[in-house]
Amino acid sequence: MSVFSNLPKAPIADIKPESDTRHGITRTDDYAWLRADNWQEVFQDPNVLDQDIRKYLEAENDFQEAALADTEELQKTLFAEMKGRIKEDDASIPVKDGPYAYGVEFVTGGEQPHYFRIPRDADKDSADKEILLNGDDEAEGKEYFRLGGISASPDHSLGLWGYDDKGSEFFSLRVRDLKTKEDLADTLENTGGSGAWDAAGTGFFYTALNENHRPSKIFYHKLGTEQSDDVLIHEEEDAGYFMSVGQSALNDVVYISIHDHETSEIWLIPADSPLTKPKLVAKRETGIEYDLTEGGDEFFILTNDGDAKDFKIMRAPFATPEKEHWTEVVAHKPGNLIISHGAYKNHLVWMEREEGLPKINIMDRTSGDIHSIEFDEEAFSLGFSGAAEYDTDVVRFSYSSMTTPSQLYDYNLSTRERDLLKTQDVPSGHKISDYVTRRVMAPSHDGTLVPVSLLYHKDTKLDGSAPALLYGYGSYGMSIPASFNTNCLSLVDRGFVYAIAHIRGGKDKGFAWYEDGKRETKKNTFEDFVASAKYLVAENFTSHDRIIAQGGSAGGMLMGACVNMAPDAFGGVIAAVPFVDVLNTMLDDTLPLTPPEWPEWGNPIESQDAYEYIASYSPYDNVEAKSYPPILALAGLTDPRVTYWEPAKWVAKLRAHQQGDAPILLKTNMGAGHGGAAGRFQRLEEIAVEYAFALKTTGIGK
Repeated sequence: MSVFSNLPKAPIADIKPESDTRHGITRTDDYAWLRADNWQEVFQDPNVLDQDIRKYLEAENDFQEAALADTEELQKTLFAEMKGRIKEDDASIPVKDGPYAYGVEFVTGGEQPHYFRIPRDADKDSADKEILLNGDDEAEGKEYFRLGGISASPDHSLGLWGYDDKGSEFFSLRVRDLKTKEDLADTLENTGGSGAWDAAGTGFFYTALNENHRPSKIFYHKLGTEQSDDVLIHEEEDAGYFMSVGQSALNDVVYISIHDHETSEIWLIPADSPLTKPKLVAKRETGIEYDLTEGGDEFFILTNDGDAKDFKIMRAPFATPEKEHWTEVVAHKPGNLIISHGAYKNHLVWMEREEGLPKINIMDRTSGDIHSIEFDEEAFSLGFSGAAEYDTDVVRFSYSSMTTPSQLYDYNLSTRERDLLKTQDVPSGHKISDYVTRRVMAPSHDGTLVPVSLLYHKDTKLDGSAPALLYGYGSYGMSIPASFNTNCLSLVDRGFVYAIAHIRGGKDKGFAWYEDGKRETKKNTFEDFVASAKYLVAENFTSHDRIIAQGGSAGGMLMGACVNMAPDAFGGVIAAVPFVDVLNTMLDDTLPLTPPEWPEWGNPIESQDAYEYIASYSPYDNVEAKSYPPILALAGLTDPRVTYWEPAKWVAKLRAHQQGDAPILLKTNMGAGHGGAAGRFQRLEEIAVEYAFALKTTGIGK
């Protein structure tokens, strides 16, 4: 008997066929009406959503709640468990910057971060601590609220801060007097959420978003003036590129970074002369990426130029950073992907990944000597935050594994000593020896070995009877770290095997791993994920009817493609803000992310080959009459990245073609966007719904 029984009648979406012909090929979309014609306005004000669409989404929410109504107490239990693993009154270790050290803290019961500072060498609990920005106060009375952080001016008298109160990622910018804690009159709307100060602290640069949510212009705002008077510094006319602005640690140069998923271009502005015409470092060349960090009298450039697929590091004089002046510092080493780099007065630091595992390397800028920070576990995660200051020998990094809570270290680049600053506190308790983490290799359809990171309780029987949650992403070159996750312990403690499939499309095994899972090789991503599921079954970690597949955004596309390819491989699917209407979205160049996404997926408007290939795997276009497992899809009404109508249309079509009795569920957050709820505990409530679905679907339900 199905665990989903006695459900009310599921919503049935109206069928209103709309046809589209491209390259001589005609497709009909029965549910195109779910895409609001005024979607740009909905992002700014959700109340203007068409009432028929709203009525349908609310009916889906009611059906989802009914389907999981018997898990209400379980959801409360899961929420309490996950909340119990979070130190409510937690605070970061402040980062030194000039006369102060800046940090972030949460208070007991609080949802939002509080930004603070203390005198540079004071204890973090110093009585001289100043609260610069209280997120809970700012969020008061708002259904959705997310802070973009706060950035102090060069003299530390002002703070530039941003917030999004719709979930649409149109950020407002404000300037705060850090002495009085009052905001100035300066009010900027429809921005990217942050900015870069000029050297004098009399103004700042920021990215403006157009009505299609694209960062097309960089402006300079002089304090005390109206936004309408801001000076246009740079405009990007190609809608296929993202644009952002940032500043160097020495605060003497401002970077304008322009890029898509495979090409980049950087312009420089002297911070002490903000209206100076930007200077081009290297003209964009398709497929060539580069990134700059300042090193005093020179720049260090991370680039894949010259067939350096896994990247190399170059240097150039500060005065002449153009490409013809680049010389090599760190050579390209195939298979060792350099992820990021940072420069300090005496040292160059870079993170790389070799065979899926991260490593931090340090070079003495005088002697050229190189050493690495070593770690012992089979699978682990590193985070490198560096330092806010240039003239320092001490940088900061974090370490965790699937069993080891996050540890924060200060590392002395000269003495090679590491100082443990903080270990993640799990208030409800966590015994590392109770858990096992492993890294196994699953053979894919073409023989390629796919790394899979595993976490399970030491008492879990590996005889095929254990349920499993298999997570995957596999796009944009993003690597999924094998890091500590307190939330998944609620599944692991109930006998789940928690697995992360490091599939192609990410950079887990180098840049080639990414290239072998994008555009015309995208199906490798899906094959790898299905192969990972089959391997877990073959090795008796679980069985197919007990695997819950989980992925979000492009990982939600993965869910849709895999459940079309191999519905019997999974007992259930959780697809968060799933990018499932790939072909229609890539054909609509008015949508926020479509032009910048063409290098990742292909341009089906210009290329019939790209059209046909995307059509061959796009989840929405490949729904068929078959027996699908239970599916829970999650959406955000104001999501500018994966618009709400993608999962809504997908669910409607799946339900119309479902041959089995498993429910297809849709939960739309009517007051949030891509990341779901912004509050730290509100987000746990959403995860509790996902986990309750997983537990109920696998028959545990408690």
